[in-house]
Amino acid sequence: MVVSDRIQSCIYENAHVALDQEEYQKRYGTLSDRFDKAKARFEEIEEAIGSKQSRRAAIETFLNDLRDANIVDNFEVSLWCGLLDFVTIYSRDNVVFTFRNGTEIRYSG
Repeated sequence: MVVSDRIQSCIYENAHVALDQEEYQKRYGTLSDRFDKAKARFEEIEEAIGSKQSRRAAIETFLNDLRDANIVDNFEVSLWCGLLDFVTIYSRDNVVFTFRNGTEIRYSG
């Protein structure tokens, strides 16, 4: 049962059955705390998803602009140097390319 359903059930029971109000408040408080924690976590996850979706859209736009420009038929050093900001090499099989627009592409061999 979802926490919000349990809260509704708790409220309904209190309205229709004579309950010890101290016990009711304790039970309601516990459920309310669980709900608040779950809601906060949900909002964190929503924010992370939104951030990742924005980043993905920016990367897709960047890649589409590159493709539409028809300038990447063959490798050109000047184009590469113009787009790339720096490369971080962690190991032979773990390299991160950071472009001037902030986009990062990880190579894992």
